[in-house]
Amino acid sequence: MSGRLLRLVCTAAAVAAGTVLAPVPATAVPEPDAPAERTVAERPVAELLTDLQTLYREAEQATETYNSTEEKLRKQQAEVRRLDLALARARLSLHDSRGAAGRLARQQYQNSTDISPYVRLLLARDPQHALDQGHVIGQLARERAETIGRLTGSERKADGLARKARTALDTQLTLAARQKKDRDAVRKKLHDVEELLASLTEEQLTELARFEEDEVAEAQDEFIASGALSDDDRKPSSRGGKAVRYAMDQLGKPYKWGAEGPGEYDCSGLTSQAWGHAGTPLPRTSQEQWARLPRIPLEELRPGDLVVYFPDATHVGMYLGKGKIVQAPRTGEKVKVSPIASHPILGAVRPDKAPDAQDAQDAQDAQDAQDAQDRDAR
Repeated sequence: MSGRLLRLVCTAAAVAAGTVLAPVPATAVPEPDAPAERTVAERPVAELLTDLQTLYREAEQATETYNSTEEKLRKQQAEVRRLDLALARARLSLHDSRGAAGRLARQQYQNSTDISPYVRLLLARDPQHALDQGHVIGQLARERAETIGRLTGSERKADGLARKARTALDTQLTLAARQKKDRDAVRKKLHDVEELLASLTEEQLTELARFEEDEVAEAQDEFIASGALSDDDRKPSSRGGKAVRYAMDQLGKPYKWGAEGPGEYDCSGLTSQAWGHAGTPLPRTSQEQWARLPRIPLEELRPGDLVVYFPDATHVGMYLGKGKIVQAPRTGEKVKVSPIASHPILGAVRPDKAPDAQDAQDAQDAQDAQDAQDRDAR
């Protein structure tokens, strides 16, 4: 909220507080009736705007929570599929091991004798031949032991994978239930926004839009005057330029919570898709983008960097240069170019600050996958 709007709200609150806390005369007088609740038409525009901004922010926060749960569910579904395939292979191996063990048992039964190898050696006409036979028998015994070992290992592996698969499926079901709960929370917040907007007259809506434009313009002037932005006309990196071009190609497309394009976007859906098309995959949510990407000072901003808003990082836009961002603002609006100070700024991140960061991440992901396969094999 801008300084001017904050002063208006604080002044109104102070006046209201003074009215409530005014001293009561010493003489007994009847208590006045409680004032009737004001209608929407009687409320000042500053108050209405504050309520709307609060609702929009709560809706966006709920959207980012939904997006985060959806991303976790997507990864968990992939893990369930991986474990199912590994379990299927383990069961096939177990079937083969049991078949080999069965053949071994039949052979051992058919070749069984009550005469010990020592007695056979004493009775043999050719002791050297008997010793050679004993060597072959020893080799067969080792092979049988290996067969039994493989069977035991296959059973142990299949049992372990079955337990992991059950646990992974339980986690998936839990995430699916949470996703539904998060989705319902978003819908509730959006319904509150729509309900408030529907109660406003055309005159109020026009005045509200003009008041908000003035508030943003004032915040932008204060931000520029603070010197937080450098006067340097920085150029984007190669990937940053591609991300900017992609984002600008989406101008005019509607905002929709949870959307990642190509026809609709939410705020982090736009930034993640833009950088993904530039060859640098990003985390799905604005909160994860803020938490996991390299942070930079605002005075070092260059086109393609991401500007994150609000204390809980629930909104994000892409810097274009000259104090402008491209963003998917909120429900009812479209992807557009806006002043950088359209919302309270938390900070900025640079997806390609370390040129080899994505290669390192890819290598780490590959190593993690290999480690998981090795654990399953054991």
